[in-house]
Amino acid sequence: MKRLLRTITIILLLIVSSSCSSSLQKAEQQFNNGQYEDAISNLNSYLFFNVTDVKALHIRARCYEELGEIEKSKSDYERIISIDKEYAHAYGGLAKLLFEQKDYEKAETMILRAATLNAEDFDIMYLLGRTMLMNGKFKKAEEFLRKAADLNPDYAQVYYYTGMALAYQGDALGCAASFNSYVSREPNNMVGRYNRGFALMNAGFLKWALEDFDAVLAQNPKHTEALAKKQQCLNYLGLASAD
Repeated sequence: MKRLLRTITIILLLIVSSSCSSSLQKAEQQFNNGQYEDAISNLNSYLFFNVTDVKALHIRARCYEELGEIEKSKSDYERIISIDKEYAHAYGGLAKLLFEQKDYEKAETMILRAATLNAEDFDIMYLLGRTMLMNGKFKKAEEFLRKAADLNPDYAQVYYYTGMALAYQGDALGCAASFNSYVSREPNNMVGRYNRGFALMNAGFLKWALEDFDAVLAQNPKHTEALAKKQQCLNYLGLASAD
């Protein structure tokens, strides 16, 4: 009788384990498909039996983040850290929340911790570079953004921010090369040209910025942002008003 009960218990545990695994996989698929509320519902059920599963907590934190429920997302990231102090993406997740709240100093502390745990993750290196840029640490920003570019060389935005870091260091040729790399990878060339012009203008390279705004306006003469930025450049240069 005892042997029978033990066998039944083992079978039930295997069924529950299989069901939980299936539930986690389904939740992950729902997250990837943008079905965040459905994913959270499945994860809540899964976490009832697997309270310390950091992967499930991470997916739920990302779901909350996508839904704008920042405090719940933060709570899950903090829960992960209490379980596993070396889970890099929990620190990265908190850093991203802080970055989006414009708390760049605290974001830097968090993302540096993430980078010490995983220096080969693109998302971590990319956010670290952007955070350094916002904190005025331009050389460090360049270093980490170049590392991010090595990890994912086809991601256009990393070259945009590298260009900004170089521009703020006064490296005109370097920033031009980086912005060219950005434009060549940006699927929408007009968006790329406008963004490059905007960055060049902010860095003080007004004549180069004008070339980009003119290129955008040649494609779309009613592009109001490009018109406004072109006018600003002309005003700074003391030239005639834009048409």
